[in-house]
Amino acid sequence: MAAHPPHVEKHPVPPVHPVDEKPAPKRLVPAALQHIAAMYAGVVTPPLIIGQATGLDTAGRTRLIAASLLIAGLATLLQTLGAGRFAGNRLPFVNAASSAGITPMLAIAETTAKGHQLPAIYGAVMVAGAFCLTVGPFFGRLLRYFPPLVTGVVITLIGVTLMPVPVGWAQGGDKEAADFGSMKHLALAAFTLVVILLIQRFTRGFVKQIALLLGLVAGTLAAVPFGMASFDALREAPVVALPTPFAFGAPEFQPAAMLSLCIVMLVLMTESAAGMLALGEICERRTTGRTITRGLRTDGIATLLGPVFGGFPTSAFAQNVGVVSLTRVRSRYVVAVAGATLLVLGAFPVLGAVVNLVPMPVLGGAGIVLFGSIAVSGIRTLSEAGLDDSSNIILVAVSLGAGIIPLAAPRFYEDFPAWAQTVLGSGISAGALVAVLLNLFFHHLGTRSTKGAAVLSAASPGSGTQIP
Repeated sequence: MAAHPPHVEKHPVPPVHPVDEKPAPKRLVPAALQHIAAMYAGVVTPPLIIGQATGLDTAGRTRLIAASLLIAGLATLLQTLGAGRFAGNRLPFVNAASSAGITPMLAIAETTAKGHQLPAIYGAVMVAGAFCLTVGPFFGRLLRYFPPLVTGVVITLIGVTLMPVPVGWAQGGDKEAADFGSMKHLALAAFTLVVILLIQRFTRGFVKQIALLLGLVAGTLAAVPFGMASFDALREAPVVALPTPFAFGAPEFQPAAMLSLCIVMLVLMTESAAGMLALGEICERRTTGRTITRGLRTDGIATLLGPVFGGFPTSAFAQNVGVVSLTRVRSRYVVAVAGATLLVLGAFPVLGAVVNLVPMPVLGGAGIVLFGSIAVSGIRTLSEAGLDDSSNIILVAVSLGAGIIPLAAPRFYEDFPAWAQTVLGSGISAGALVAVLLNLFFHHLGTRSTKGAAVLSAASPGSGTQIP
């Protein structure tokens, strides 16, 4: 008789969390392209505006855009893949130049002599990056003050306060243009939105997951016969444009400029932490204090080193949180591929110009879905945060009101000190600040409310899946 082979016990392979899943290329590439399409306009906005304000010619603005794409790609790769226990939150998280820093950088440009504007801006940005690296670890330790009650408010405000962005895109993007808000722009935005809705309603599986990308393609193709998709940028863009270190001069350090951007960095850190909390909820991987610390450390590194090549303050991109929420493709490797693509676009501007063919109204139609889905994620979080308690209802009501003030009345804080305008002028940071303070008032200071304790324990730093 033949001897039977020894029995080998097979241990079940543990399931891979959706965040750590590595999709096949046929799914990965289109999903990454959706992230590129959603973020591209936001990535190039700061260098375009600052370049024009500082008097750069077309070639200079091209170099700024290339640098912005390069830094965004590096920061996103570091964030998604991580560097040991030092940096990277290992979530599908996009980092790029934030539009929140545009206003203070314009103020620096206006008060600085010609020829010294960009050096003064870059000096202040580098100090803000160092400030973020110093203060960032404390944000992670404060996570227990961000229960679902607070994070739900912040996530909702991210979606609500950013809604004017896609609305402006739907109207044409350029408020100074004669045809801003014309029916042709609105019709193109509506067409894109309808295509996305139809794909969501009548398809399933992978096609449904890339509804946003298909809507952008359909909208762009529809714009071509009407002359609304410009190919000028594609013809004028250079093939290769590698960023040169300190191409715009050595950084200069002006005290007032450094102070203003450090204040802005606090706002960006709050928004970035809120984005990580939002992604943690969407991806069903609880965001811990260590996660936020590593994520903010990535922001600080990118902000500190970015000015060497022409970058600006770096933070989270809320629109890409919306992409994850909408598509439910939660793999961080999808976003890592998007980051690598940004690197290529930064090195080869002619490729970036292809992405830039998407008309603003088309982005606007898709953006309404993106930012709306973020608000829905916040509402879902709030629904689990104990709103049967009257004090929690008051907390949410007042915090949302504080966050919507800058949206409803943009000039409300114009008589406040400059630092207060910077903090309160952002609906996200204002709402987050009020929510944290009211949470302290109702559930921490001199009270042992069982309702509050239950809500707080739901988001304790040790709960949920620990991110490596």
